[in-house]
Amino acid sequence: MNREQKLKRIIERIKNDEENKKYTEQGIDPLFSAPKEARIVIVGQAPGIKAQENRLYWKDKSGDKLRVWTGINEKTFYSSNLFAIIPMDFYYPGKGKSGDLPPRKDFGDKWHHKILELLPNVELFILVGKYAQEFYLKGKIKDNLTNTVKAYKEYLPKFFPIVHPSPLNIGWLKKNLWFEEEVVPTLKDMVTKIMKN
Repeated sequence: MNREQKLKRIIERIKNDEENKKYTEQGIDPLFSAPKEARIVIVGQAPGIKAQENRLYWKDKSGDKLRVWTGINEKTFYSSNLFAIIPMDFYYPGKGKSGDLPPRKDFGDKWHHKILELLPNVELFILVGKYAQEFYLKGKIKDNLTNTVKAYKEYLPKFFPIVHPSPLNIGWLKKNLWFEEEVVPTLKDMVTKIMKN
C-alpha cells in the first residue's frame, strides 16, 4: 500500500468511526492536512464553524495573526506543502458558554500518530494553545499556559508552544509583551531556517 492509499484509509477510518458518525452523515469530512513534504506541523484546537463550512483551516483573523507570527504569507501557508495542519479534533466541536467547545479528549490518541507516520520530514511542531501542549508535552507542561509558553526554550528544537492567535487573546498579549518581543522573533527565525533547508 502506497502513502496515498494509507492516507485515504486513515481518512475513511476516521469518517467511519462511531464517534464521528453524526458528522459523516451530514457529509462533513475531517479537516486536516498532511502533505508528504511537510516540515512543520501546526497543532491547534479544532476547526471553527467557518473553517468546517469552507473546508479551509486558519482562514480567519486567528490565521492572519498566526501567519504574521511565523513570517509566512498566505500563498506559502496554503500552497507550499511545507505545513501539515493537524488539530486536536478534525471536526467543529460546537458552541460552549464562552467560545467553542474543547476538542474531544481521546481524538489525538486515536489518530495523530497514524497520520504522523506518513510525515517523515517533520522538524518542528508549533503547539497552539493548551490542548495541543497538554497532548504533545505530556508531563512537561508548567502550571499554566503562560508559564509553558514562557519556558518555550525547554521544548526546542522539536516543539514550540505558543498562545492561540485569536482576537480573544488581545488582553493576554497586552499583559505579556515579552511574547511578541522575544518569542515571536524566535519562532519566525526557526520557521525561516526550516523552510530554507
